[in-house]
Amino acid sequence: MKQLGAYEVGAFHYPFMILLHVSFFISLIAEFMLFQRSLSPYFIYLFFIFLLVQALRIWCLISLGMFWNTKIIVLPGAKIVKTGPYAFFKHPNYIVVCCEIVLLPMMFQAYITALFFTALNFIILSIRIPLEEKALTEATNGEYTFHKKRASEKSF
Repeated sequence: MKQLGAYEVGAFHYPFMILLHVSFFISLIAEFMLFQRSLSPYFIYLFFIFLLVQALRIWCLISLGMFWNTKIIVLPGAKIVKTGPYAFFKHPNYIVVCCEIVLLPMMFQAYITALFFTALNFIILSIRIPLEEKALTEATNGEYTFHKKRASEKSF
């Protein structure tokens, strides 16, 4: 996308996102092992929900196509994706990440990790989402707005 004139916004917060996600998995494993946690009695149900969340992630990736990125990369003048899960939610991929940060620890009864990283993720998203929305609004000349489509206009 950068070869097409795209640019990155908010790079200062990206290392903190990486640190958060790496620390999340380290914490999950550490809590499970150090506190001798076991699988949740609801593991199979939580795992099924986790698989549904992964289906939503794949739908997000397919819908965004070349625009999907872990960084905030915007392409001036590009049309905003309003298909797939983006027809229903403004930030479905962030919903996926929030669900994972709750579901994975719950599957392994790592409640400390679930609570701590849910809070940290909330903080990082409270920085990231406004940056992303501002950049998209500026790059699309104010056309970045979320309007739920009528049932007859929905596209998948």
